Amino acid sequence: MEKKDCAVAGDESRLVFEVNGKRFEMGEVDPSTTLLEFLRSATPFKSVKLGCGEGGCGACVVVLSRFNPVLNQPEIFSVSSCLTLLCSLNGFSITTTEGLGNTKHGFHPIHQRFAGFHASQCGFCTPGFCMSFFSALANADTAPQPPAPGFSNLTTSHAQTSITGNLCRCTGYRPIADACKSFAADVDIEDLGMNVFPKGEFPPYDPEDDVWPYVRVCKQECSTVLNSESISWFTPASLEELGSLVADGARFKLVVGNTGMGYYKETERYDKYIDLRYIPDLLMVRKDETGIEFGAAISISRVISSLKEEGESDLVLMKIAQHMERVASIFIRNSASIGGNLVMAQRRSFPSDIATLLLAVGSTVALLRGRAQERMTMDEFLYGPPLAPTDVLLSVHIPFFGSRVGFESYRAAPRPLGNALPYLNAAFLADVSFKESGGVILNYARLAFGAYGTDHATRASEVEEYLAGKTLTVEVLDEAVRLVKLSVEPKDGTTHPAYRKSLAVSFLFSFLAAFIDVSSPTLGVSFSEVADSSNEETGTYYPVGEPIPKVGAIIQASGEAVYVDDIPSPPHSLHGALIYSTKPLARVKSISFEAVPKPSGIVDVISAKDIPQGGQNFGATGLFGSEYLFADDTTASAGDLIAFVVARSQKEANVAARMAQVDYETQGLEPPILTVEEAVENSSFFDTFSPYEPRLKPEMIGDFTKGMAEADHKILSQEIILGSQYFFYMETQTALAIPDEDNCMVVYSSVQSPELAQISIARCLGVPEHNVRVITRRLGGGFGGKCQRAMKVATACALAAQKLGPTENGKLTALHVDILIDAGFFIDFSPFIPYMLIAGLKKYNWGALSFDIKLCKTNNTSKTMMRAPGDVQGNFIAEAIIERVTSLLSMEAGSVREINFHTGESLQLFYAEAAGEASDYTLPHIWDELISSSCYMERTAAVEQFNRSNIWRKRGISCVPIVYKVTVSGKPGKVSILKDASVVVEVGGIEMGQGLYTKVKQATAYALSLIKCDGMENLIEKVRVVDRAIKPSCHYLKDEQGSLQWNDLILEAHNQSINLAANSYFLPESGSKEYLNYGAAVSEVEICVLTGEKSILRTDIVYDCGQSLNPAVDMGQGLVTTNSTWDYKIPSLDNVPKKLNAKVLNTGHHPDRVLSSKASGEPPLVLATSVYCGIRAGVVEARKQLKGWGATQGTDSDLQLDVPATLPVVKQYCGLDYVETYLRSLLAPS
Repeated sequence: MEKKDCAVAGDESRLVFEVNGKRFEMGEVDPSTTLLEFLRSATPFKSVKLGCGEGGCGACVVVLSRFNPVLNQPEIFSVSSCLTLLCSLNGFSITTTEGLGNTKHGFHPIHQRFAGFHASQCGFCTPGFCMSFFSALANADTAPQPPAPGFSNLTTSHAQTSITGNLCRCTGYRPIADACKSFAADVDIEDLGMNVFPKGEFPPYDPEDDVWPYVRVCKQECSTVLNSESISWFTPASLEELGSLVADGARFKLVVGNTGMGYYKETERYDKYIDLRYIPDLLMVRKDETGIEFGAAISISRVISSLKEEGESDLVLMKIAQHMERVASIFIRNSASIGGNLVMAQRRSFPSDIATLLLAVGSTVALLRGRAQERMTMDEFLYGPPLAPTDVLLSVHIPFFGSRVGFESYRAAPRPLGNALPYLNAAFLADVSFKESGGVILNYARLAFGAYGTDHATRASEVEEYLAGKTLTVEVLDEAVRLVKLSVEPKDGTTHPAYRKSLAVSFLFSFLAAFIDVSSPTLGVSFSEVADSSNEETGTYYPVGEPIPKVGAIIQASGEAVYVDDIPSPPHSLHGALIYSTKPLARVKSISFEAVPKPSGIVDVISAKDIPQGGQNFGATGLFGSEYLFADDTTASAGDLIAFVVARSQKEANVAARMAQVDYETQGLEPPILTVEEAVENSSFFDTFSPYEPRLKPEMIGDFTKGMAEADHKILSQEIILGSQYFFYMETQTALAIPDEDNCMVVYSSVQSPELAQISIARCLGVPEHNVRVITRRLGGGFGGKCQRAMKVATACALAAQKLGPTENGKLTALHVDILIDAGFFIDFSPFIPYMLIAGLKKYNWGALSFDIKLCKTNNTSKTMMRAPGDVQGNFIAEAIIERVTSLLSMEAGSVREINFHTGESLQLFYAEAAGEASDYTLPHIWDELISSSCYMERTAAVEQFNRSNIWRKRGISCVPIVYKVTVSGKPGKVSILKDASVVVEVGGIEMGQGLYTKVKQATAYALSLIKCDGMENLIEKVRVVDRAIKPSCHYLKDEQGSLQWNDLILEAHNQSINLAANSYFLPESGSKEYLNYGAAVSEVEICVLTGEKSILRTDIVYDCGQSLNPAVDMGQGLVTTNSTWDYKIPSLDNVPKKLNAKVLNTGHHPDRVLSSKASGEPPLVLATSVYCGIRAGVVEARKQLKGWGATQGTDSDLQLDVPATLPVVKQYCGLDYVETYLRSLLAPS
């Protein structure tokens, strides 16, 4: 491609690119504009979603294609559009999921298979998954070898790993992985999970037709200068031009992939952006006899592919490439450069894996300083002073090694396959020789550690010097690990410092132990496929019970489903962002924007003083009280809303909110109450049991004193601490407020309780409720976090719009629990929690049960409901007590659980009318079936054998039951038959992706017995009461029609003014307002005692779903509970069980439940406790091992494994000095 000279500012230049085949030409562009901002504001393609804004969730992934002038060929790759700068895309073709297919032109096979495999629940993340997979599919099918007809060149392993950077909070990864694997040539169709396709007859896929038509490539030279006001974008074509641009004193930003913005979130404004991707010296890959050199602007993905090519003859390079594949995600590696990663590590202490790898192998780098080039070692580069802004990294040289050295690299992170920063990483290079008399001499070693709370990757020089020339023995290993603990010293303030030092010991021991005759550990965590699931079906209520696709799933995949932020804003709309308090109890003196330069685009700042006359400072309402909108004078908690900044664009509003400077004063205020212990000390409580909801007061069972007297053993005290969970719904809190005529307000809100949001907005604005209309079409996830918490967002938006005791055999006889609940400053839904917690705790027959529960009022943010609120905590407490009894009596945990199952009599005592008839109690049958089908006893023996044979990895297996109480409430329904014989159904529920509309449609079809169904997905309890509400309406309409022929006479019925609409309001009859759900799960877990990593090997579930309304919706779309994507890690594809067997048990007809169905959303979630108990069992085995080596720790009768059981927690309880204890045992006299 011919090169141009660098133009001067003011030259006419244009940005040219395509989006889904549509050409765009732009002359003036703000260089800070991201691709996502452009797509969502200037095109109709709204499938790219803003989830995290950090490149960490994958909701915004698109596919780019271009003609690569260096490779002289087209290329296609996925990127995160929230980080990709629009100006960097000159000459590119951009494809979103709408470009693959849509309702008008037909859907792509990816869309069809995602829908057919039930792989979309709320759907907010689905377009990103589709595009990540499409990128892998397109690249695989450009290979010379054509794939088998109907399949691709992808393997099942590659199909799964292609989506590991994408996060999903509600669907579950099994159906998503199955949809992707169905394209793989090596797929075993029998291994795929439930889908709507006849066996093997998937929607046809032809790479020739379905890939390259969307990969349109613009072969045009990139413009050199783009201007927007005072900011310019430059694309120099040589190092000389680059040197001139960085030397003129202007504030500049060097750009390749812009992925660093996802980590540092800088708000600095620049005079110019300089794109480095068109300088040949920064894009070269050069090989000679000494090694391979990479230009600094080359993407990490390209570095990996080049290293793999060389790795066929150089194992060190192959291992470096394999480690790099666990850095970030595929769509980040595709745009992030190796140079950018290293510069962040050197200048800003980024916890880089790549810096550690290159330090270990003795790499060198070349720098441009002024107009001179300088070469230095990686040690000199990292240990030197931070690079000056005008210093430019040019290249990285990695030496060849052949087979003459040993090399290994390590990292411990929350996700085995990457997309998570490590707690510590390490890379070790060693040259060894073998003595004729036996033994191994370590001639020299390079030992690098990083990401442990230090300024940059470091070498353990003292350890290297000690090991040099030594024969490796146990004594040498013992001294080496002692020295490495002294070398790796995290800075003050680093989280888990002891764990990080322990990791350094574990990694070094693992490396050196391989050379000598000791038990050598294996640290690798394998990735295995997710197995299929099974279910039982019945056609009793056809089409109810059929696994039909979820309504809207295919348009969620194609990006046509509309969420609140997708709704086109009216002309001249303004945008807002919330300003939160950073102090828990303080007076707000002022809010200012004094940063230099000041944030632009601010229109107004809304606070309590702007509430209109007649309105109230009212932000949210619930069943138990209300909350103010703005903290008027004094904040109650960190996170309290203090203002709402309004700007011309969302980007300007977000920047302004981040740059707001709030002046606080705390003089004369009492210290904030931040813990439940402080709340008890200050008697700061809410009324635990609301006088408005007396039914929520749980009742004690039996005589506690008598029960304790009958016990052979007494556990007098056990403390269990459960922290809060983070919702992490992919769609953040969003609202659009539009003033309407006659003092009315229309608010589109992503809220689970629109009726309560309507009340809050009306109270704040001082208008009647009928003047406020709240519209909610669908939610991009909720989990309870968009009930009361979403109301303040909607209200602030509307306000701005208006202005602007066990026995010997393990039988428990009595239990007393004291429970302190941190409710935060506002009561929210907290009074529900005691009732639900005790209901969950009652799953076992405790004999007698007494409790004391207090709702603590603290200066923390208000807590609200999240997935199975109270039940999760109650079940966990119950299982923790069972585990304690198991340890105390040295019994098998499953036996203790079964001994304490309810009898029919105790079930009636503990659950009253919810217990139902004796025949409804299916838990014993479920338990027996699961023990048999999961081969629990055989696997338990196999786990014991595994633990005897393995020092460094331990397994645990646990079987856990569930008894879940469900309360049915009233709901309205309306069914109307229109003139063309189509049917409209209105229900009192919100579609959050749980399959509400799908099941209502099925229930309507069954009740009328004549309309055809399509669609699919999941559900929650509200689905059933809505179904029950519309069923009487349907029967009434059917009865009224008599013998009318539906298709022929509906029109005549309308002509004769026959009312073909009916309303009903379902109220459960007395005796059927509550019922119990039963189920059980077996989980087998493996932990690494050296790192704390764990892997769920297999989970088996049997769940009583009554008569499943839709097995495809009810199966396997649960949520495992685990602020940003950097430090809060929800489960990803590599966290799911390696094998998952789920069975829905259809237990027959029940007249008092909706079509004989049972809830299947929240109850199975609680079965995740089986994983925790499996982890605990593995930890217990590790502690037994320690005790066998003579460690004084290791008593397990009072072991309480903290939750969440993160890597540091598991490692701590296994023993931070596990390696040292093992070595001491080897050195000890016999």
